[in-house]
Amino acid sequence: MGLPAASLSQSREIEVVSWRDGKQPLGVGLDVDAIAAGASPRFTASRRRTNVVTNSGCIVRWQRCDRIEYQRFVWLERALHRELGRMYRHFLSNGVLLTINGTRVKPADPLHLATTIEGVTASLAFEPLLYELTTSDGGASVVNVRFSALPVDAWHHLDNLTKRRMGIVGGGGVSILRAGREIAFGWHLMGNKRKENYDDWWRCQIEFGPALDEHFGITINKQGIRPSTELREALEPEMESIARMLNSRVRQAFEDVKISEATQQSCHIAEAADRHLPALPQDRRHRHGGALTYRLLSMPLGSGEMFETRVEDRSLKVVLNTDHPAFAALFRPLQLLTDQSGTNGLRSAVELLVLSFARSSAASPHGTQEQVDLISSWSDAYAKMLQQS
Repeated sequence: MGLPAASLSQSREIEVVSWRDGKQPLGVGLDVDAIAAGASPRFTASRRRTNVVTNSGCIVRWQRCDRIEYQRFVWLERALHRELGRMYRHFLSNGVLLTINGTRVKPADPLHLATTIEGVTASLAFEPLLYELTTSDGGASVVNVRFSALPVDAWHHLDNLTKRRMGIVGGGGVSILRAGREIAFGWHLMGNKRKENYDDWWRCQIEFGPALDEHFGITINKQGIRPSTELREALEPEMESIARMLNSRVRQAFEDVKISEATQQSCHIAEAADRHLPALPQDRRHRHGGALTYRLLSMPLGSGEMFETRVEDRSLKVVLNTDHPAFAALFRPLQLLTDQSGTNGLRSAVELLVLSFARSSAASPHGTQEQVDLISSWSDAYAKMLQQS
């Protein structure tokens, strides 16, 4: 059923030729136009001539292809490499040889866990999730769900052509594998969560065995899914929640990138000034290594401090707390300033104020606890004043 149905979806005439043990190839064909004109289909195998180079094998030949969407052959070839590489990625990674016009099809991992761009790969968002479902014969089988997160900080600067060619832009969604082969790719089992552009930066893969075909609604052509109510009730609530969480993480990652790029000038100024400042207590024996480097980031913090600061490996890292009232009242408006506003100097001055305070608190001769207490007290006082304003 699968071979003729797939073939007739693209062409008007198909021929299947196979051989084994080095014997003469036998073939059978199906011509839609001939049958439409009144000819009877002939399914008795007959001898065929073909340039066989292996001891056994099979050739499926499509002729008069009238439903191929691509107008240029090079576009079709590129699409086949991409789609087949993704669908059969596990088999290709394990040594199966598949070629298109002599060019080997390479495995394409939509999770990008095996994709290295500028020395960086995606990473698992967390450990795989396992769901056990009852099979039609009364047994049980497991659905394996994995989520990956793409590195926004390392890949965001790539041009759109590269992002699209590498499957970053427009490549988001859920890859569903049955016995190692992808049978569906798209936005599946995500509940009421709609796909957004930010969702290109995380991926999901669902794997299951043939024993769960009934739950996934697998049709005879092994293409697409029609999930059962039990499957949806088991997976959708948690998957929707995770999708929203990862979307939020990506948004925050882009915010961090935006802030990092905007604060680079202030960090460079601080680094230039640092060589003229006294060494930090924990760094005095290694002062010959040069000035500190500075990083200014933002994210939600569990503490109530306006920011947290840490010195590691000769780098001073300051993280602004997006949940503190100061962020909405002061830092966020400053981040929205543009070069045309003529007030970038003000933003830089405030950022340098925070960096200098963080460095001075890190240099406290009384230790880390006094530094934490000082920042906590200042943050609490500033928050209360802002609430009264």
